[in-house]
Amino acid sequence: MENPQMKSDNVNTENLNQKMISPSGNPAANIIENYDFSNGLHSWHSNCCNGFVVSSDSGNHGGLSSKSGGNYAVVTKRTECWQGLEQDITARVSPGSTFSVSACVGVSGPLSGPADVLATLKLENHGSAASYLFIGKTSVSKERWEMVEGTFSLSTMPERLVFYLEGPAPGVELLIDSVVISCCSSSKSESACSVCNIAGDENIVINPQFEDGLKNWSGRGCKVFLHDSMADGKIVPQSGKVFASATERTQSWNGIQQEITGRVQRKLAYSVSAVVRIFGNNVTTATVQATLWVQTPNRQDQYIVISNVQATDKDWVQLQGKFLLNGSPSRVVIYLEGPPPGTDILLNALVVKHAEKIPPSPPPVIENPDFGVNIITNSQLSDGTNGWFPLGNCNLSVASGSPRILPPMARASLGVYEPLSGRYIFVKNRTQTWMGPAQMITDKLKLFLTYQVSAWVRIGSGASGPQNVNVALGVDNQWVNGGQVEINDDRWHEIGGSFRIEKQPSKVMVYIQGPAAGVDLMVAGLQIFPVDREARFKYLRKQADQIRKRDVIIKFSGAGSGSLLGNSVKVLQTQNSFPIGSCINRTNIDNEDFVDFFVKNFNWAVFGNELKWYWTEAQQGNFNYKDADDMLALCQKYKMETRGHCIFWEVQDTVQQWIQALNKNDLMTAVQNRLTGLLTRFKGKFRHYDVNNEMMHGSFYQDRLGKDIRANMFKTANQLDPSPTLFVNDYHVEDGCDPRSSPEKYIEHIFGLQEQGAAVGGIGIQGHIDSPVGPVVCTALDKLGVVGLPIWFTELDVSSVNEYVRGEDLEVMLREAFAHPAVEGVMLWGFWELFMSRDNAHLVNAEGEINETGKRFLALKHEWLSHAHGQLDEQGLFKFRGFHGTYVVEVFTPSKKVSRTFIVDKGDSPLVVSIDL
Repeated sequence: MENPQMKSDNVNTENLNQKMISPSGNPAANIIENYDFSNGLHSWHSNCCNGFVVSSDSGNHGGLSSKSGGNYAVVTKRTECWQGLEQDITARVSPGSTFSVSACVGVSGPLSGPADVLATLKLENHGSAASYLFIGKTSVSKERWEMVEGTFSLSTMPERLVFYLEGPAPGVELLIDSVVISCCSSSKSESACSVCNIAGDENIVINPQFEDGLKNWSGRGCKVFLHDSMADGKIVPQSGKVFASATERTQSWNGIQQEITGRVQRKLAYSVSAVVRIFGNNVTTATVQATLWVQTPNRQDQYIVISNVQATDKDWVQLQGKFLLNGSPSRVVIYLEGPPPGTDILLNALVVKHAEKIPPSPPPVIENPDFGVNIITNSQLSDGTNGWFPLGNCNLSVASGSPRILPPMARASLGVYEPLSGRYIFVKNRTQTWMGPAQMITDKLKLFLTYQVSAWVRIGSGASGPQNVNVALGVDNQWVNGGQVEINDDRWHEIGGSFRIEKQPSKVMVYIQGPAAGVDLMVAGLQIFPVDREARFKYLRKQADQIRKRDVIIKFSGAGSGSLLGNSVKVLQTQNSFPIGSCINRTNIDNEDFVDFFVKNFNWAVFGNELKWYWTEAQQGNFNYKDADDMLALCQKYKMETRGHCIFWEVQDTVQQWIQALNKNDLMTAVQNRLTGLLTRFKGKFRHYDVNNEMMHGSFYQDRLGKDIRANMFKTANQLDPSPTLFVNDYHVEDGCDPRSSPEKYIEHIFGLQEQGAAVGGIGIQGHIDSPVGPVVCTALDKLGVVGLPIWFTELDVSSVNEYVRGEDLEVMLREAFAHPAVEGVMLWGFWELFMSRDNAHLVNAEGEINETGKRFLALKHEWLSHAHGQLDEQGLFKFRGFHGTYVVEVFTPSKKVSRTFIVDKGDSPLVVSIDL
């Protein structure tokens, strides 16, 4: 495919003039002054070179007549390729708008072939080096006019903004016939002008199937070749006539690449599709990844992982993904990487185009959900083991002596219930961990309905340590976790969890598994039933009213207050003080639409990666705090509180290689330097710190530096900066599916740290949860609440392919948190599509449209704002009950309106707000 920006034979003035006409027929606002040089070089400046204008009356220069029939500029005595003609456009550009650029250019002088002409922006700020933004490029031959085209958009304005044309080699003269820069869309606009062509069907990759050989393709640290077949004809293209190979790869990042600078537009979502496979080095399967290398205007490198796929040496596979650029890059390169060195990456085709907008799925219609009805056959075992079968060659029998009451989590969901029978399944002769009682439930499940799992379980004697017991589901041979518990005694234990099926399965089996071979297993009262979330919501609304509201008495005093009897009063809450924040990343803040949603709907922030050690010191001694500084400045600008995440991360896979290579003494020194450097630099700027992330799931520092290191991290952090609350932080605490981080284990962990002198001040529950059920989550919160420390959900996200179901999941978690007295804040782990750690978890689509999940979130936030109106009583009082937060009260008298702001904070007794008129 030809590059639209490089086509030139048919360039004419009509095309340029058409781009200056708006759909209404009125001239579009070209921000370039003296765009056609009819006023000589007025408003233009020659950058370290000379320039003059050839008029329409004086013939031509270098054998080239004006394309427009008027004047054109000649830039001469150029001694550097960057020298050209420039114009200051600072006062005519606004941030958030997209501008299109079209310039008709030519060249003359000592040329042996085509020359590149570039359109560039220079951004200048006092006290820092100038940065440059590439707009577009074209290839120009002598005696021909060509068009250089592109677009740009700035999220923030520099102090000075200069547009210029540059590029040809020194000594070559640059000719400019006319220049048009016009605003084609604002950040709030739904569409862009024709110059900003983002047609969804256009592939921005040039020569995508190698019809033109390897033109526009190159190797990234390796060589690329073209083939019509390989391996004695066993490998042929899936489509087209040829394919390319990236070969002689010595690093995993080596691969095939193409620069797409100028053809990709910020704030647009692009879909990527590649047909790939691997070859050589005796590797039969390997990950192939599509990555973007982005260079920012200030010359910083960014790497964006688009997607990856498991490729093989047997067949072509399709890699698919999406990406979006928040800022205005100076360069963008897409490349394929991933397999081990020595293995070739084969590419048959690559397509990158504006992503199609897929309409959301409708809300699921579930007929007769039968909330609370157990789908398990013969759960009470009144008919022996009928309906059950042994998974594997174990033996099932029925015995008596199990609890007759429902487990507490099920009881909270079901309310009034029938007592259990006291009978249980006794499983003997287990020779594998997966053996146990099973039952087919395929026809009893309904799509998009959330099911709660509950049972009593126990193990026999002979176990050599703690044993995990798991209620599992085999969904078309895929394992789904219905709940787990760890048992280390001979008592009955509650097991609870939840699940949901979102794709029609052909076979679903439930089975109970887990203990080691030879250990007997006992199961009583297994319940799997759909939960009535709306019924739970009614209860949570009442609970939230008790703990998140306060009675308020507004008392008016001062001159004339006695005459206010019967006058109307209106009370409006402007902000709920309950912390609801979000994770943000550095690139997000370059997108003004992202920032707008963020500052309007959240009051706390946490940085996704930019404070982590692997980000601030990826290579030993090379520090990067600029990203965190930029993000902190944004939060301070909008008066948002911030959490510091995280000082250390205990999981080995997240630790930099240079740290893993240190000996014990050097590692201890590095840990101390990390604490001193971070806590001193940001002293007083973060309200919380996650000190050592995920200690329930990793032990890198403890294994190398001893058990005391964890407590010492807390002690040292508290000494260096006493102001922030220091948190533990872990996942799968609240969902019943991971015995390693059960509430009981977490409490034991916290007490252990405190006994060693660690200043643990808060409990972080990450909240990466699937199919949440209120009573399961609430039970975990109740257990943790006994510790007496504030609980925060620190990384909350939920996932469903259906936006309505996802919104319901999010509402479950937010309501449970808001209605629980021990919970003091919630942080979402992002909200914008393509910038979250989980798929199908976003509230806002990639290009800024609030989806059904986001609408549910906003509706909930609106519900948590109190409003009241009425009349003053005879004592000049007005009473109401409202959520904690900031309010505005307005009193209307016949002669004036009196308005005041006040804050309702926590408290058991009524708050008296005195307003002096």
